[in-house]
Amino acid sequence: MKTPIVIAIDGPSKSGKGTCAIELAKSYGFFHVDTGGMYRLLTWYCLKKKIDVDDQAAVIAACNTWSAKLTAKDHEIVLAVDGEFPLKAIRSHEVTDSVAKVSPIPAVRIWMIRKQRECLRFGDLVMDGRDIGTVVFPETPFKFFLTADEELREARSRGKGELANMKERDKRDTNRKSSPLVAAQGAVIIDNTHDRPEATIAFMQAHIDYKRQLLRL
Repeated sequence: MKTPIVIAIDGPSKSGKGTCAIELAKSYGFFHVDTGGMYRLLTWYCLKKKIDVDDQAAVIAACNTWSAKLTAKDHEIVLAVDGEFPLKAIRSHEVTDSVAKVSPIPAVRIWMIRKQRECLRFGDLVMDGRDIGTVVFPETPFKFFLTADEELREARSRGKGELANMKERDKRDTNRKSSPLVAAQGAVIIDNTHDRPEATIAFMQAHIDYKRQLLRL
């Protein structure tokens, strides 16, 4: 049985990593994993259960006891809790405003990293996040770090009412001690400020195809 391929895509908020990851997964027939959605799900769960997201011990206890399981559908792997994956609810302003308090907690990240690695049981993956190439799958030969001009990323966030959260999240993630947001060693760094998503995706595909041919994967 062959070892699954993992395409790791990291980057700050509104860098285009999610859009590229979804399209690459469709193109190759791989499973897409939005790791940010996992942290958002835990945040939503804490808010739903009236758990204070400023109380790290309470959040850790929730993470260690909630009934969250991986599920795959239509080439998308997500965490579901009690059989529920509230796609719209985890994108709410309330969750967006709180996720930056939940995601940096080291014990939470350890739990999430284990669950993200477990995604391999489903097959080949395109995984986007902030520590995929550095921590979750540092051994993969397919690593990308997407970025864009801060003004452009701010404009994208402003359009969705997430500007303040974007700045706070990026600052926290870049400076945190546990799994900081940095480009992985060997990652292809792509500044897509002046490129349309199609151009960025085409560039990534060319790199992936070349490496797959070189490594015979």
